[in-house]
Amino acid sequence: MHRKGLKIIIVFITLMILFPIIKYLSHYNPSIKSNKKASSILPKSSSKENNNKELFFNEPKNKPSSTHIKIYKEERLLELYGDNTLLGRFKIGLGRSPVGTKNKEGDNKTPEGKYYICTKNDKTKYTYFMGISYPNIEDAKRGLNNNLIDNNINEQIKTAIDKKGLPPWNTPLGGAVGIHGGGAKYDWTYGCIAVSDEDIKILWKYCNIGTPVEIFKKCS
Repeated sequence: MHRKGLKIIIVFITLMILFPIIKYLSHYNPSIKSNKKASSILPKSSSKENNNKELFFNEPKNKPSSTHIKIYKEERLLELYGDNTLLGRFKIGLGRSPVGTKNKEGDNKTPEGKYYICTKNDKTKYTYFMGISYPNIEDAKRGLNNNLIDNNINEQIKTAIDKKGLPPWNTPLGGAVGIHGGGAKYDWTYGCIAVSDEDIKILWKYCNIGTPVEIFKKCS
């Protein structure tokens, strides 16, 4: 009994000594305070914010006289406008190397810039294909400066774009980039913009040859 009582006294004294120390550390530990501060000022993830954007399509009563498309790569979103009114927002998949603009054949990147639909093809395994006017004049100029193409090819591209036609797709800059079905669950294309088979049917209906397509790195 004497030993048991002694042990209880020792434990009690130890707790009395440690309690103020533990209390001090819990209130004044700089690392704890700095971690709380850092977590409170961290910005929200852009992908989380973008995922909160509603995907939808509101069919207009009358077919628009004009349409245009805006694509935001970082957000993986495509917006369809009719007569300058937002008609729908759709999820997209990009090229297998989604960061950065397309520069050459085989880089698996999706271009960034101002384009237009230059061809439509309904005989494809991806439901529908709407080709865009890549390479445009800016793409050609960059390719010329990087010695990927010569001045002759540069002029061919410039002439085609000036006429709102289909630029040459068989150059070192690559081509045959467009919007098609096949699904948008991940980035799986060679540079095209992929949507669901249901969504490409909507886009096909409302987009024509010449419909402007703007592709942005991200939504500003």
